[in-house]
Formats: sequence, structure tokens, C-alpha cells
Amino acid sequence: MKEFSWDLLDIGIGILILFVILLAGYGIFSLLTKFKDNQEIARGNEAAGMYMGSKMLGLCIIVSMVSFSSHSWISMLIWSAVGIAALCIVYIVFDLVTPKTKLGDEIAKGNMAVAQLLRGIVIGVSLVIGTFLM
Repeated sequence: MKEFSWDLLDIGIGILILFVILLAGYGIFSLLTKFKDNQEIARGNEAAGMYMGSKMLGLCIIVSMVSFSSHSWISMLIWSAVGIAALCIVYIVFDLVTPKTKLGDEIAKGNMAVAQLLRGIVIGVSLVIGTFLM
């Protein structure tokens, strides 16, 4: 019974850490965009919702891979922060290498094609980053 209690405690701590990481990631990702994510999502901008959802999914992928290989909660937090930073860098670099298409402007306009492109990039890069961090 003791082992079961410790497993439940670990799950609870892991979920709490996941929420902290997701909230931090959401806030940091929102700072990178030129539009207000919350407002766009609230007004029904599907492209903004898809893009933010993709970033959250990508972050969950990174956290899952990091948690699999981490031996402490602190290590998990640190490597997850590295994952957030890596996703931010990927967004900035991709925005720089596509000067004819301003990604943030297109998402704010509701351009689903750009949102789907970014979704693929974010999820793919998250899998690679997560693998690097394992």
C-alpha cells in the first residue's frame, strides 16, 4: 500500500509540474506573438487556437520525453525550460527565414494554412527536441 501511495504522490507532483510548465510556456509563447493569443482564441480565430494548441502539444511531448529520462523533479523542470526555449528559437528562426510571410500576421488573420504548417513544424521539432533531451 505504501508503494501505491508514493506512486499517487509522484503522479500528483508530475501533474502539478506539468501545469506549471504549460502555464509558463503559454505565457512565454504569447509574448512572442504580435497579436493577443487569448483575445484571438476568444473571438473564435481557429488559426490562433490551432497554433497555440500545437505549441502546448509540442511542449507536452517534450515534457513527456524529459520526464521519462529525468531522475529528479528539478531536472525535469530545467530540461523542460530548455524545451520551451528551443521551441521559441525555432519560431523566431522560422519567422526570419520566411520574410514574405509574416507568420504572426497570418495567424491573426485566421490563415489556417499557415496554422497547419506551423502545427506540423512545432510537433515535429518537439519530437526531435524531446529526443535530444532524453
